[in-house]
Amino acid sequence: MRSYYDAAIAAPPRHARTVIDTIFHCIVTWYAPILCFTMEEAWTTRFPGEESSVHLQDFYAVLEGWADAALVEKWKRIRELRKAVTGALELKRAEKMIGASLEAAVKLQLSDPADLALFDGLDLAEIAITSTAAVALAEADAPPGLAEVTIAHAEGEKCARCWQVLEEVAGRDSHLCNRCTEAVGQLEPA
Repeated sequence: MRSYYDAAIAAPPRHARTVIDTIFHCIVTWYAPILCFTMEEAWTTRFPGEESSVHLQDFYAVLEGWADAALVEKWKRIRELRKAVTGALELKRAEKMIGASLEAAVKLQLSDPADLALFDGLDLAEIAITSTAAVALAEADAPPGLAEVTIAHAEGEKCARCWQVLEEVAGRDSHLCNRCTEAVGQLEPA
């Protein structure tokens, strides 16, 4: 989602495109011996030309430095916590309180300070695909692990571009949030 709503020249979308390109090269070259025609079609769609063939490429070598066990464990725990959030979202969706996850404002209360530290520098709203999200430490008497997920209807109006429901959109003629206004303003004319 970040590659869509941020400006194309911003660092996060460029980083996302680099990761997607690396994944594409890995998958297509690694599976070419098994799925010959499918991978050839994927390759020539991306790199057209008579001399272009996935079967003329070397297997994509992943750098050893990319293996980071601590990072894997961090995101494993974040995914577990996100699963609790998405479960709570589904319950609210079933109750017809929200229609889409972007209509939700999430509050995630954690009893473990280590879990709270996982979200330093991260945006839970982006991870959980909601309009807003807050992560906080629960009361001292909360049970260990996940303490509570609270879902409310996000306040504000829906951005016409990213569809997040944000207060900053209310009353604007453009119907765009701050981030989308900046991203659209940075687009170059065709």
